[in-house]
Amino acid sequence: MTFSAHDGGEDSISLYFHIPFCTKKCPYCHFYVIPNQQPFHRLLAEGLKKEWQLRSFQIQSKKIESVYFGGGTPTLFGPRQIADILERIQGLSPDCEITIEANPEEATEDLLAEYRQIGVNRLSLGVQSLDDRSLQTLERIHSAAKAKEAILAGSRAGFTNISIDLMYDLPSQTEASFRYSLDQLSDLPITHVSLYNLTIEPHTVFYKRRTTLLEQIPSPATSLHLLQHAIEALENLGLKRYEISAFGRPSIHNSGYWTARPFLGFGPSAFSFWEKTRFRNIANLQRYAKLLNDGKFPVDFEEKLAYPADLNELLAIQLRLKAGVNIETWPLPEETKKTLQRLEREGFMKQTASVWQLTDKGMLFYDTVAVEII
Repeated sequence: MTFSAHDGGEDSISLYFHIPFCTKKCPYCHFYVIPNQQPFHRLLAEGLKKEWQLRSFQIQSKKIESVYFGGGTPTLFGPRQIADILERIQGLSPDCEITIEANPEEATEDLLAEYRQIGVNRLSLGVQSLDDRSLQTLERIHSAAKAKEAILAGSRAGFTNISIDLMYDLPSQTEASFRYSLDQLSDLPITHVSLYNLTIEPHTVFYKRRTTLLEQIPSPATSLHLLQHAIEALENLGLKRYEISAFGRPSIHNSGYWTARPFLGFGPSAFSFWEKTRFRNIANLQRYAKLLNDGKFPVDFEEKLAYPADLNELLAIQLRLKAGVNIETWPLPEETKKTLQRLEREGFMKQTASVWQLTDKGMLFYDTVAVEII
């Protein structure tokens, strides 16, 4: 079985670098992060260099469509360290999207200008809310005013592609408080919004408080209203919904995740998807560095799905895109085709020729659809 669903051709790939430093871990965060300390900076810099030496042969002759620095707070690593990484990479496409995540409290105009100067051309800011009460609930250390200033600083620094994260379903959040956040977006130079509802993940501070927090989270009916408010407000700003949680100018990097473009992840806890296999680096900086010092790949998880599980999973993931999936050349098993037809009868899916898309109902209940397909 052969198929290619990713954009840009067989030789197109993406790169991800996990920079785990944070000044403070948020109580809802389940990602691998560590304190922002210089000894850890040096250890990561050495590890990333060694990991690049081990893996760089894999990307020879490949066209790199996107590079993403995630975390953590990658801007804490410093422009010099990020520049060193970019200088090692050969094969960047002329219009390669290079994204760096930042938190508003560190995002000064001077710092962002340095990142823009070394070639970073997309900024992703962890705003989360423009309502101070919600920011306090999330225990963020920036204010709404600082978040707006960070967005404007990014624009002044030369970024013409600025994405922000927004969250809803927060404890004690009301429709009025969420509207207040949405209403402030019209005056800000943003090109993209990633919209997330709060999920209480295991191994987080919020998980330990879940009994109390679950009593404060908006009801399903209120949650639906919050989402509807967001969709309407963002589309009125010209930020069209192109994926379940994404609005505005499509991210080349994130779109690759949904269309199975191969990518390599570098750094502790980074995931990769390469030659139809997904694998993850160990989520521990010291052990990551030691394995690399020993000349070993720092991988602690690997999985390659067999047919038809691989195809079903890809179909479920790609259906997140509002444009849907053209399955004309996909060797779908009969059971999967019957599942799609049943989901269509139940109002979750719609079909135009060979293109299958989620309906509005399907987008609301995507998790249900994905489970049925996978």
